Amino acid sequence: MEDLNISFFLPTRKGSERVINKNTRDFAGISGGILRVKIEQLLKVKSVNEIIISTNDPETIAVAQSFNSPKINIIERPEHLCLSSTVIEEFINYIPEVVKADHIFWVHATAPFVNENDYESAVIKYKEVLAAGVHDSLISVTKIQQFIWDADTNTCINHDRSVVKWPRTQDLKPLYEINHAFYINSRENYIKLSDRIGNNPDLFVLDKIKSFDIDWEDDFEIAEKLYEKYNGV
Repeated sequence: MEDLNISFFLPTRKGSERVINKNTRDFAGISGGILRVKIEQLLKVKSVNEIIISTNDPETIAVAQSFNSPKINIIERPEHLCLSSTVIEEFINYIPEVVKADHIFWVHATAPFVNENDYESAVIKYKEVLAAGVHDSLISVTKIQQFIWDADTNTCINHDRSVVKWPRTQDLKPLYEINHAFYINSRENYIKLSDRIGNNPDLFVLDKIKSFDIDWEDDFEIAEKLYEKYNGV
């Protein structure tokens, strides 16, 4: 399988509003927090040779520098792209300015249970996707196969109740939630489409634990307990 020139892109910013210092505060007794966990995972991925850390956070810079790894490239992000009000499209358009690899593997520290094995598997699938020529990018998702109700239409959106009112959940049409654990897309698509996915992305399904994203304070506390359980901390 042909090697691709891929760089990880790991963004953080200071001033987290919902979870204070969520990327670098101690996590399950680990100094450097979920950022240290994520960098350790990324450094083990053999198919990606560069980790670009985009940030305006001095704590993030300190944690990243502590690894003293030539694979890590810290790029200080302009303040106007680090605001809670920053338009995501503006940030997306900035990324190919600082990532020069042919392919961009965007990851988040807030997904601590996606590990190096998952990233290696994602690279393999991305290569297969490109080789097949049908899909042009890859996004991580969580499969949802439950009764999803639309309040506007006042009905379930993933099955026809006129046929069967309450089918077995395994017979429901599955839906897929984008969980933001990662996106893989070509730099060319970023520039051409101003998007972190292409016109026809393929899906990389993660289970519930892998999909866990830290977005709120109680998420952080739950993640600590899960991490301690599954990692023997």
